[in-house]
This record gives sequence, C-alpha cells and structure tokens, in this order.
Amino acid sequence: MGASVPEEAAFAHEVRRGEPILEVRELVKHFPLTKGVVFKKQVGAVKAVDGVSFDLMQGETLGIVGESGCGKSTLAKVLMNLEPASSGSVRYKGEEISRLSGAGLKAVRRNIQMVFQDPYTSLNPRMTVGDIIGEPFEIHPEVAPKGGRRKAVEDLLDVVGLNPEYINRYPHQFSGGQRQRIGIARGLALKPEIIICDEPVSALDVSVQAQVINLLEQLQSEFNLSYMFIAHDLSIVRHISDRVGVMYLGKMVEIGTDAEIYDHATHPYTQALLSAVPVPDPQARESRDRIVLTGDVPSPANPPSGCRFRTRCWKAQERCALEVPPLSSPSWLDGLAVHDSACHFAAEREAEPGGAAGPPETV
Repeated sequence: MGASVPEEAAFAHEVRRGEPILEVRELVKHFPLTKGVVFKKQVGAVKAVDGVSFDLMQGETLGIVGESGCGKSTLAKVLMNLEPASSGSVRYKGEEISRLSGAGLKAVRRNIQMVFQDPYTSLNPRMTVGDIIGEPFEIHPEVAPKGGRRKAVEDLLDVVGLNPEYINRYPHQFSGGQRQRIGIARGLALKPEIIICDEPVSALDVSVQAQVINLLEQLQSEFNLSYMFIAHDLSIVRHISDRVGVMYLGKMVEIGTDAEIYDHATHPYTQALLSAVPVPDPQARESRDRIVLTGDVPSPANPPSGCRFRTRCWKAQERCALEVPPLSSPSWLDGLAVHDSACHFAAEREAEPGGAAGPPETV
C-alpha cells in the first residue's frame, strides 16, 4: 500500500473545467507481422494507430468517428493500457501514464474506466449483477467499505435506471439495453473522472440507444465526467459530443467542435462521411449531392506514402504522395472552417483555397 500512495497523490489534484485532463501526443500502436514457425522473423507491422494527438478537456465529450478498421477501438485500448503503446505519450493530469505498471497503473484505472461495445460478451455470465458491479470494490477496497458494498451496488443500479432488487440476477435475464446499463454502472463504481465509451450503443435498438445516450448525458452532468465517445453513427456523435475527431487508417485527419465538423468540414474524407449519412426525407435524399469514394481502403500494414487518404481523394496531387499533411488549422480559411485538418488543400465543399471552384460533387 505504501508504494501506491505517491501514485494516487499525483492524480488527486482537481482539473478545472475547460482544461485538458488527458493529453495524447504522437501515440503509436503497431502490431508486428511475423514469418516462420520455429524462428519467427518480423516482416512488417499493422499500423493500427500511427501518430494520434489530441486533448480531452475536463467535463467535455470528445467523439471519435471513422470507418471500421481505422483504429478507434485500438486507440481506446491503448489509452486504458489494455494494449501497450509502441511509442508516444499519454498524460493524465500532467502525469505520463502510458508506461505505468503495478500500483501506478492501478491508481490510473480507478480514474479512467471503460464501457465496452458488446453488452452480451462484456459481462461474465456466471456472475450475478451484484458481483459484476461490485467487483471493482474488491480491487479498490478504499472506495467502498466491505460492509457497505451491497448498498453501493444497489445505489449504482438505481442511478442507471435499474431496479436495485435485480442485484441477484444473472446477465442472461436482462435485455441488451439493460446489460449496457449494468456495464455503465460497473464503469461508475470507482467514481472515475474519465469514461471511454467504445461504441456503447451500436449493438442496441434505436429506441434503446436514445435511452442510453440520455443516461450518459445525465450521468456526465451529475458526476462531472469527461467522455471519449467512439461510434459509427454520426448523428449520435453530434448529439452527445462537444468536439469530434475523425480518424482514417490510424491517423486523426480532422478535429473540431460539432458545428465545425458537421457544418464546415474541410477534410475530403470527413466530407465524404457526412455525405453518406442517411436522410429520412425521400425528396431531400434524391436531390442531395453524394461523394462516392472510389477504390478500396488501403491495408494498415502497407499504408500509402504522404497523405493516407490520397488514393481515394479527388483533390490528390503530387505533393500529397510526398508530404504527410500536418493536423493544423489552415491559414487561408476563416470562420468555423478554421480548425485542425490534416489536408494540404483543406477547404469547405463550396470553395477551394484561393477562391477556385470546388471539387466535383460525385467521384
């Protein structure tokens, strides 16, 4: 216990609202590709996360969107130290946490929790709800005294909208939405400051999705939480997020407020994603301009040189193959278009830099 006290003390100070509570810089996670059976030799690497940088502010929700396989879930696992980072920096309250182990990692995980994607496989079917939600108290007994753990679990069930009398039931006795509420209760057990939500509503019905999203918003206000919210559904991300980051092939290609990203996107990939969002009005659906990307998504084991999106981009030029575009605010834009975008020719769809005509609406 003595060794853990300095680690816990390092994270005890308060971070004011609007200040960064989690700072990620050039985070890299490569999975080695090997050849051979007896004498294995590394012949390459899957670049799942390759130089991602962002800040998570205290009290905000940062949404992360992108195609399947772009590295969103791997990023979440690296932040939680479920997967060790290949390189880069993750700082929580100013302290480096990416290489912690033992007591230091235990102290961090009390304050950074995770809600997993699949409510059917993230809960142990052999444990009761009370044991599942109360398990964190066995690892961090200082949070809830042994005599008061049942009451603490019942309170958590009540907070997430479940009957406290369900404490002795098993996961198979619940619906998908109820199971996800149990997962959220488990994430809240240790009173964390950050919760990483890895597609927490993707396996749920639409009506249940709305209930869970509303619950997350209510809990954020009540417990002063910071969220990193990973999802495919752009409308859900816009509803819950203060800022949105767009990932493509292991890199962050654009990041800004919800208005900047959804109404003033400047990266071609973001514009293509937004143009694919389903529209409920049949007339509007027929008349809107779609950006149809050609070609397949490149392999993360052999990504294109320079800009990784260039093989599918209508703006691609020779410079795009030679230079990696920095994630920065272009100087030639103004208004809400001024936000970080990793494109040499960043512009809103209506106009190119310098006033030239915009790109073709369909590629």
